[in-house]
Parts: sequence; structure tokens; C-alpha cells
Amino acid sequence: MQLVILGAPGVGKGTQAKRLQDRFKILHISTGDILRDAVRGGKELGKTAKGYMDRGELVPDDVIIGIIRDRIARPDCANGFILDGFPRTIPQAEALESILAEMHLNLDAVLEICIDPEKMVERLANRRVCRNCGAVFNLITYPPPADGKCPKCGGEIIQRDDDKDETVRNRLAVYEKLTAPLKRFYAKKGLLKTINGDDTIENVYEKILKKIGPDFQ
Repeated sequence: MQLVILGAPGVGKGTQAKRLQDRFKILHISTGDILRDAVRGGKELGKTAKGYMDRGELVPDDVIIGIIRDRIARPDCANGFILDGFPRTIPQAEALESILAEMHLNLDAVLEICIDPEKMVERLANRRVCRNCGAVFNLITYPPPADGKCPKCGGEIIQRDDDKDETVRNRLAVYEKLTAPLKRFYAKKGLLKTINGDDTIENVYEKILKKIGPDFQ
């Protein structure tokens, strides 16, 4: 099974991708993970990407596409994968189609998790994370310990700068602007499956399974 998962920051893409990974034994691959892995690997594409990242610039399409090509060709993706954070643009989506065609594969679905923007702002404004291990808390639904220390590693629990109200609203606006053409692209191909994420984790997961369809259950 080959999937793409879309969604604005904080909708729960990672949480749901992990559940799908465990159920279907397919690999969850995020753009950040891919880039870090490529840089650690020391290959030419990784070195090129590192140069852009070190300068605080976006990694060009041709570089990230090459890295994706290398990553999904590895044996641990033989049973399938979930791409999180790629593609972000139409050229990237078209390149992914070509890569999969070369491998005699197709995308099975593009899952988009949606939440009302105001509820998203509230969710992210209440999010707190461990500075060390990245454990996630929520002031309303899963509050951190009163001493502000992570129960997993003892690290400091903080609010990320990009989770503050004004920044969140800007991130959502940027996401919608960049993703709208991509959603239209996949909708025309009959691949886009939209899921209402304003629900419990379990209920959102069940909605995703229904959207994927009985052929993969």
C-alpha cells in the first residue's frame, strides 16, 4: 500500500500515520526524517541538501525528489509506505507519479485530515512539548506535570514558538495556499480522501480505515 497523508500543522498526521504503519506494516516517512537520514548517510544528495539546510534555504525540488526516490527504493519500503510532507507542490506530485511508475507501483490514496481553523489554533496554542525527547502534551486533554519536567526523560516542557497564536494562523494560511492546487490535482485523479479530524484519535482512525476501503482491511 502506498499512501500520502496531508493536513495542516497539528491535525494529528503523525499519530494516525503511526497507527496505519502498525496495522498495515508499512513505513511512515516524513520529509524531515528523509532529509536527516540523507544528511547522515553522507551521499551526494545528502551533502547537497545539507548545504541548503545550513543556509536556511528550502531544498530544491530536484534534490528532494532524488532523495525520495532513493528512500522508497529501500527494502524496508517493499510492503508500502506513507509519505508525510511530500509532495508539497504539483511538480513534486508529478515526479512521485513517475517514480512510482518506474517501480510499477501506484498511489492507493491521498488522505487529508481537516479541522476547523479556529479549533486548530486552540489545539496548537495548548500544545506543549519536551525540549529533549519531543513528547507532546496538551494543557486541556493531556496536561504536563506541574513541575514542568517530562515524565519520560526529565527534560524541560516548553511551548514552541511556532505554536503561538499569530504564528499558527500564519502557518495555516501558508498551508492552505500551498496545498490547494495539490488537493485539486489528486481530487481529479479520484485519490483524495478527506477526513474530519475534529474527533477522538480512535474515531479519526476508524474514519480513515473506511476511506481507505475494504480491499485493504
